[in-house]
Amino acid sequence: MKICRYNDDRLGIVEGEEVVDVTAALDVIPQSRWPAPLGDGLIANLDAVCDKAAGLMASGERHALSSVTLKSPVANPTKVIGAPVNYYAHMDEANEDKGVSFGQDIKSIDHYGLFLKSPVLVGAGEGVDLHFTDRRNDHEVEVSMIIGKTAKNVSYDNALDYVAGYAIGLDMTVRGTEERSLRKAIDSYSVLGPWLVTADEIDDPDKLDFSIHVGDEERQNSNTDKLIFDCKKLIEYGSQFYTLYPGDVIMTGTPEGVGPVEPGDIMHCYCEGIGKMDVAVRAAG
Repeated sequence: MKICRYNDDRLGIVEGEEVVDVTAALDVIPQSRWPAPLGDGLIANLDAVCDKAAGLMASGERHALSSVTLKSPVANPTKVIGAPVNYYAHMDEANEDKGVSFGQDIKSIDHYGLFLKSPVLVGAGEGVDLHFTDRRNDHEVEVSMIIGKTAKNVSYDNALDYVAGYAIGLDMTVRGTEERSLRKAIDSYSVLGPWLVTADEIDDPDKLDFSIHVGDEERQNSNTDKLIFDCKKLIEYGSQFYTLYPGDVIMTGTPEGVGPVEPGDIMHCYCEGIGKMDVAVRAAG
């Protein structure tokens, strides 16, 4: 099932080129209280929401997919986790390109571990607002995992049991010498979309083709079978440091081909089994 959040926080199921409104399925989420439980309420109750949504498909109002504004399918993650230099080919290009490395010796994820981005996500239809336009701002397309239930010290073999679904992520970054968690946590620099594909639709997240074009130019094209820390390892490793809550997002890392974007560009992202999303780039106001 492909689940999207669109327009004024409506809930939809994507069928072909249409979105079916199933917002009434949100009624199964328990009433929030203060303090609210940690995590995203939709993701924490995803099975119940999907069951009710299935019964609403026949009667739900339908919209052309092209007519709606797609927002992040996850509204309230407690954290968005980044996986730095998780492809060897990206490590090689970063060491060769001083515009990426700024003279530093770039190592792989084995050396850096993970980092945290801002938990404020934007969707494909909301676009990226470029900040610090006097500096280089790069696209980094990634396959992303959405955690479905609370996880701590997860074993490698059971790690995917904790995944609710998958989406395409854009780990946008401004280049410089500051810590990654600062340069990658700028407003709108964490894009998730175009929707959440439930885990049952992805047989193996470590065998997915994905790519990005900027305009007509292909920039990145790879497969998750080249990950250094595969999807299970990322969950196992991350859950040793953090308690993972429903709706937490793990961006699995970007391959070679990162490059700058400018206001007016359109980033065309694709992932096998998930779909496509077009993300506009603007100058921040």
